[in-house]
Amino acid sequence: MLEARSISAWFGDHKVLDRVSLTMEAGKITALIGPSGCGKSTFLRILNRMHEMIPSASLAGEVLLDGEDIYAATRRLTDARRDIGMVFQKPNPFPAMSIYDNVVAGLKLTGIRAGRDSKDVLVEECLIKAGLWKEVRDRLRQPGGGLSGGQQQRLCIARSLAVRPKVLLMDEPCSALDPTSTRVIEETMLELAREVTIVIVTHNMQQAQRVSDNCAFFLASQGTPGGIVEHGDTEVMFGSPTDSRTFDYVNGRFG
Repeated sequence: MLEARSISAWFGDHKVLDRVSLTMEAGKITALIGPSGCGKSTFLRILNRMHEMIPSASLAGEVLLDGEDIYAATRRLTDARRDIGMVFQKPNPFPAMSIYDNVVAGLKLTGIRAGRDSKDVLVEECLIKAGLWKEVRDRLRQPGGGLSGGQQQRLCIARSLAVRPKVLLMDEPCSALDPTSTRVIEETMLELAREVTIVIVTHNMQQAQRVSDNCAFFLASQGTPGGIVEHGDTEVMFGSPTDSRTFDYVNGRFG
């Protein structure tokens, strides 16, 4: 289980999130929804310590993975990144590196040793889980940059899975993809949710309804920092939300 407690975030003096708390259940898909500029992606990046890479950024609060604070002084950054993977909006495979080497790239970065046979098994397993194996099994030594956009995104998912994360964060993973590729990625997410906790930022309300178990609606109004208006079961959030602002947003009245 991944739990954010009273997360506030700043870029310099500009506060972008104010005391956001959210529990993201293990084995479930949680969708973060809300209009642009309300702090969804910032919140997502805080969940695996990417926010701190920005020189002017700061934050307060705790992020607990299975009860342990990923920001604790005793916790190594590489451990946090191994446990909590990230898939970005734009596919970012290493373009000159082979499909095979893309998948195993994270092993060296996180200090995981593996022999050739172990790597072979891992590459096949991760590409199967990412829904890509049948399409690329005969060209594993070809560059990852030669794949289509949707295939590159699934390669990035396979790369994230290779280090056996507990959580997979996805920042609008389908926004640059065509409808067919989007459907495949969504099917992949639903399969993966059996093994990993998934948190996805999406502006696509239909996608949030299709894939997520739970939703959190972020909003920042009139220059105030972003916060969660309402969160809970996706069907309830879309069917009978308790806050009128949630109803207006999910029904396309603003945002």
